[in-house]
Amino acid sequence: MSKHPPRTRQLPALAKAPTGITGFDEITGGGLPRGRPTLVCGTAGCGKTLFSMEFLVRGATDFAEPGVFMSFEENERELAQNVASLGFDLADLIKRRLLLLDFVRTEQSEIHEAGDYDLEGLFVRLGHAIDQMKAKRVVLDTIETLFAALPNELVLRSELRRLFRWLKDRGVTAMITAERGDGTLTRHGLEEYVSDCVILLDHRVIEQISTRRLRVVKYRGSVHGTNEYPFLIDESGFSVLPITSLGLDHEAPTERMSTGIAQLDAMLDGKGLYRAASVLVSGTAGSGKSSIASHVMDAACARGERCLYFPFEEAQAQIVRNMQSIGLDLGRWVSRGLLRFQGYADKASGFSQGLRHHCTVHEPDVPRRQRGNDRSRYFVVDGHLDVGAQPGK
Repeated sequence: MSKHPPRTRQLPALAKAPTGITGFDEITGGGLPRGRPTLVCGTAGCGKTLFSMEFLVRGATDFAEPGVFMSFEENERELAQNVASLGFDLADLIKRRLLLLDFVRTEQSEIHEAGDYDLEGLFVRLGHAIDQMKAKRVVLDTIETLFAALPNELVLRSELRRLFRWLKDRGVTAMITAERGDGTLTRHGLEEYVSDCVILLDHRVIEQISTRRLRVVKYRGSVHGTNEYPFLIDESGFSVLPITSLGLDHEAPTERMSTGIAQLDAMLDGKGLYRAASVLVSGTAGSGKSSIASHVMDAACARGERCLYFPFEEAQAQIVRNMQSIGLDLGRWVSRGLLRFQGYADKASGFSQGLRHHCTVHEPDVPRRQRGNDRSRYFVVDGHLDVGAQPGK
């Protein structure tokens, strides 16, 4: 017999605010804790400001939740210019009263500490902005700048606690960005303890190859993915990979597609490959791996399907030229916009950048000399193949 009595009622789950960031809501089980503060920490250039801004923009556009972005480093014009590369039109959101940008100038040379220091002025200013916008989401970027002029460690810690408590009492879903410290998640080593959720962003370079990773360090009251997940920042914003391997619940289409090689189709029950399948073509140098892949690309383009080809050793012009020797004119599909070669991802933009078509080819596997001892590239490719396994991809 079980020692535990049967559960008679369902306990209420923690309310969550979806971020709208691809992949992130999957690994957190729905988004950030609603009405609670979340800390986003990392080194310079890891994407903290962009991540927090997308949280506000997606909230305003996708979930009708107005937001307030309070910056202590960049003014309104600079912020608007910086996020325009992600396709975010902040001016339009401000005009529609979905977003408010507030730049708080904190020049250390202009600050003189006299008497008791507290954040009452900030609370009044931020509270007015929240009330004015009827804001549901708030971002403070970055917290170190606000406290940089305070030498008193005790006052600093006390005010940090009070700030997080104030945000929670206001009932807004808040995101606070912080610089990573030496051996700690933050410089002061306190913010991570008073936050309900802690997200660590990392941008590392190993053997001249950069990769970006995200990890949910802490999430009170909720289960979450605890691994490091590669993420991308491109013209569409943030995207966390892998996103479907968490549940492995995508459909398996029964539709077949021709490889473009009649004899190979005959070996595959006369119907070719399953659509949305991941296929490994293995062999020694000169065995025809690239030729088979190019036939698949050519057949797919002939059906009017868009294709993406990732070469890691040969340039586009070389591949197009070489395939002409076996009767394949890939250049015509390039000119029609059905085939795209993207061969710079690993060396120029980081291996994970640009992994985003009906049919994709990775050819060949990443050269061994570029792998080093870092296995992150395997996980990124695995995540990309997993995304490609979804119907319609």
